[in-house]
Amino acid sequence: MRWSGQELTASDAGALPGLARPAAIPGLVRSVTTPEFAGVTFHEVLARSALNRVPAASGVPFEWTVNPYRGCTHACVYCFARGTHRYLDLDSGADFDRELVVKVNVGEVLAREVGRASWTRAHVALGTNTDPYQRAEGRYRLMPDVIVALAGSGTPFSILTKGTLLRRDLPLLVEAAQAVPVDLAVSCAIHDEGLHQALEPGTPTPAARLATVRAATDLGFDVGVYVMPVVPGLTDSAEHLDRALAAIAESGASFVGHTALHLRPGAREWFLAWLGREHPDLVPRYERLYRGGSYVARPYRDWLADRFREAVARHGLDRRRTTPRPTTARFAPRGTWRPETWRGGAARGGAAQDVVREPVPEPTLF
Repeated sequence: MRWSGQELTASDAGALPGLARPAAIPGLVRSVTTPEFAGVTFHEVLARSALNRVPAASGVPFEWTVNPYRGCTHACVYCFARGTHRYLDLDSGADFDRELVVKVNVGEVLAREVGRASWTRAHVALGTNTDPYQRAEGRYRLMPDVIVALAGSGTPFSILTKGTLLRRDLPLLVEAAQAVPVDLAVSCAIHDEGLHQALEPGTPTPAARLATVRAATDLGFDVGVYVMPVVPGLTDSAEHLDRALAAIAESGASFVGHTALHLRPGAREWFLAWLGREHPDLVPRYERLYRGGSYVARPYRDWLADRFREAVARHGLDRRRTTPRPTTARFAPRGTWRPETWRGGAARGGAAQDVVREPVPEPTLF
């Protein structure tokens, strides 16, 4: 890959908002463009922290996350994380897809944080905001250092991704799983070629993602697949869900979950603009379904849960579970990590899982 950039030594009107004066903001290293990512600018920064505490009110089953990137070239039209780009004075539409922040020292900073005596080795989730295995990871290679830092400190972790670059790190993850619980999951919601290109233009194909699931299960991992999000009127038909779950079952997935589309501020405007252009007939329905806020109306959620549960049972996915297995080894990577030379034994799973039910937010009405 030809990766070119210019060191920022003077104020630059085109620099990341708030980082236009590098003398005052030492965290900014440079802004990078490359022909391989036409129209995309990578803003390389030196992060002061890597661990992010999740607010207790969020209701998710983990306290900490790590996000090596902000913004995502997956360019999923519906991505709930779009609104976070506004914190950088960037827009939640095109800027989210094209103006990416890369924490080039995230592994080093994380190693310091999880190496402190005060660190409790709480579960850390990766992939909850932007994808750690988006295309840029092929160049920046941030995840190996993140994995080594977590496993080396005895910290259990999980990875959720749409990126097939996960396969590059499977040998390292096998080694890590000898020491700590490592949970892997792949998001794969759209099983229609046209819709995939329209809604997730920068992602690997569903077939490639499910091949990644198979590659991980063949190494002994219990891998979940999340049908997230189910898009009302587009991917919620019995035919589409049946096709999706048949492919997921064939991939060897250990469990499956779903959630209906969320339309949070930032994502809501971008998605509804797309819907108005591509499927204007659905706009009135969405106005009714999301009249109460970011979450779809409860009657729709209940209807979808029943339809999904039936499809899960039909494909035998309700009978698959992960088996808890203790991890007692100490993680000690042998020398410099190189994906082509690492080998390891069977991976060990984490805590027992059941068919995942979507979180139930505050009720809304049609």
